[in-house]
Amino acid sequence: MFVFEKHRLVDTVRNEEVMHDWEKPIMHRMAKFVCQDGGDIIEFGFGMGISATHIQKQNIKSHTICENNPVVLERLYKWAKNKDNVIVLEGDWYDNINSMKLYNGVFFDTHRDSHTSQFGNLLECIARVGCRVSWWNNVPREYDEFGLEQNVQYEVMDVNPPANDYFNHRKYYMPTTTMQLTR
Repeated sequence: MFVFEKHRLVDTVRNEEVMHDWEKPIMHRMAKFVCQDGGDIIEFGFGMGISATHIQKQNIKSHTICENNPVVLERLYKWAKNKDNVIVLEGDWYDNINSMKLYNGVFFDTHRDSHTSQFGNLLECIARVGCRVSWWNNVPREYDEFGLEQNVQYEVMDVNPPANDYFNHRKYYMPTTTMQLTR
């Protein structure tokens, strides 16, 4: 079960942190990048709603959010209550592929996702030409875990996380790419 605490989201079954508010500068920067051209945005994983809140501050048309955790979904629905441009895809994103359309921006930050290896393939199906994509990078270096074969860039950010279960480094390498597709 996930539990929201003051500054973090915790998986109490595994006794591990899922997300922490120290990530705010990273989430804001990633959201700004994927929303740079406006349009339709899809976000994989709602977490604490940090990135979603920043995405909503951008000039976008629609904001689709895929989330499968029941506790997080409850918070997501409360958060989305008065946001007319939010579409919730409930359940595993992989099971919702047929409900997706083409997007101008893609934000990927899931936790213990058994389908992560399929994300790169999914992009070919849901990204418009010029789609801006960013994802959580859990290692302190340039690392394209999806093998996108796109021009992946990395913005290096200085960070100062408290001791936690998933990222204890002083530099964060934010991956970004603009999809070069021919449709």
